[in-house]
Amino acid sequence: MRHKWIWTNVTAAAVLVTLLLVLATLGLNLITRHGKTVRTPDFTNLTVSQAKELARQGKVHVKVTDSVFVRRLPGGVVYRQLPLAGSKVKEGRSIFLTINSVVPRKVVMPNLLGYSFTESRAELKNRGLNLGRLNYVRDIATNTVLGQSCEGREVKAGDLVVSGSLIDLKVGVSSEDNTTVVPKLIGMKFTGAVDALHEKFLNVGRLRFDDNVRTYADSTNAFVYKQDAAAGASKNFGAAVNLYLTLDKAKLPEE
Repeated sequence: MRHKWIWTNVTAAAVLVTLLLVLATLGLNLITRHGKTVRTPDFTNLTVSQAKELARQGKVHVKVTDSVFVRRLPGGVVYRQLPLAGSKVKEGRSIFLTINSVVPRKVVMPNLLGYSFTESRAELKNRGLNLGRLNYVRDIATNTVLGQSCEGREVKAGDLVVSGSLIDLKVGVSSEDNTTVVPKLIGMKFTGAVDALHEKFLNVGRLRFDDNVRTYADSTNAFVYKQDAAAGASKNFGAAVNLYLTLDKAKLPEE
């Protein structure tokens, strides 16, 4: 009788411990959304209301945090997003949007001289400016900004420039630390491909658009179906990668 009582209590304790572990695991998953990741939708060229609806379907949230002015793009549509389209994020994550302003506004040009490329790129985005071309020159300090210009003219700290302008940077590169790897751009929209190249210290080269790309909005919606430098190839800092873009998804190569 005593033996049976002991086993009954041991069994009950084991069941209780198992139940507590299951409840703890479920609670932890609920709090952290463990394993619940989604791909970030592509919000570019959508209105804010369209972006919110797509975000709801994609189980994320959107927040408008900045605006730029791009003359050839309709006012009020999404110009850029962070994280980029296709990024893996947790459900409920906020995606930060930069929209195209209806009227141009001017911003104060920051002083980027002496700062790293990464810091300068982040500062340009914070000011609503876009990184243009990276012009590398021989210098002991690799990826340190040595000059800043807009439309071929030097632009100084404190100058007013139109929001969304392209800012070209003169950047140092040493003779030893001067190579990078080409990223995979196939399937990316144009702005995403530009960002991916800049992250690897590369430039956009010639752009070849299909005949189905007729307007500026089409060009921002077009995606890369071919790149002249293969993903993983080694390139010098500042090298250009030519891109081929289309609206026809049938041109995308099979994985």
